[in-house]
Amino acid sequence: MLFGKLLPREGNFFELFDQHGQHIVEGSRAFLRMVENYANLTDRERLAAEVIDAEHAADKITAEVNRLLHTTFITPIDREQIHGLINAMDDILDLLQDTTETLSLYDVRRMTEETLSLSQLSARCCERVQHAVNLLPKLSQHTAVEAALKACEEIDQLESEADRVMRSAMSKLFREEQDVRELIKMKAVYEMLETVTDRCEDVANLIEGIVLENS
Repeated sequence: MLFGKLLPREGNFFELFDQHGQHIVEGSRAFLRMVENYANLTDRERLAAEVIDAEHAADKITAEVNRLLHTTFITPIDREQIHGLINAMDDILDLLQDTTETLSLYDVRRMTEETLSLSQLSARCCERVQHAVNLLPKLSQHTAVEAALKACEEIDQLESEADRVMRSAMSKLFREEQDVRELIKMKAVYEMLETVTDRCEDVANLIEGIVLENS
């Protein structure tokens, strides 16, 4: 009993979730701006660095959440939910960083309309993730519950749209691209960007479960 009293009863998990969500939005917006300004090498390199900085900042928050899980006696929601959510959120930025680095490693020199569309959808998904996460401490309010579930539904819709865009992009790529190397490069980029929305959907599914169990 004394041991339990000495341990913190509740860490600032919701605040850390929100901070992580803000970094996700920062990273996704930087990636989108990079795609929009890809022809400008200086802007491209600066914005790529912003994506990587956002991922590193989020990594620190993930580490802090996992540390708190070992030192907090009573958590605001189930420990497995906390662990699953923060790691699923971290996967989003990891993938954005991987995509950023792939563009450089593969020496991708031009952006397609499909790349821009997928980047826009990814950024919108990330904004919805941050919005849903921000509502978690307010689940005692019916309006917050409805708003969180709506955000999750919107993420699902955006993921479906990204899947449609990717299928169309792949079809166009294999029909029109004559350079095999370019085909391989862009195929990888399309798949990674669509997977960003998949990871956002994973987070939405976790948040939906948390909302339903704790409201």
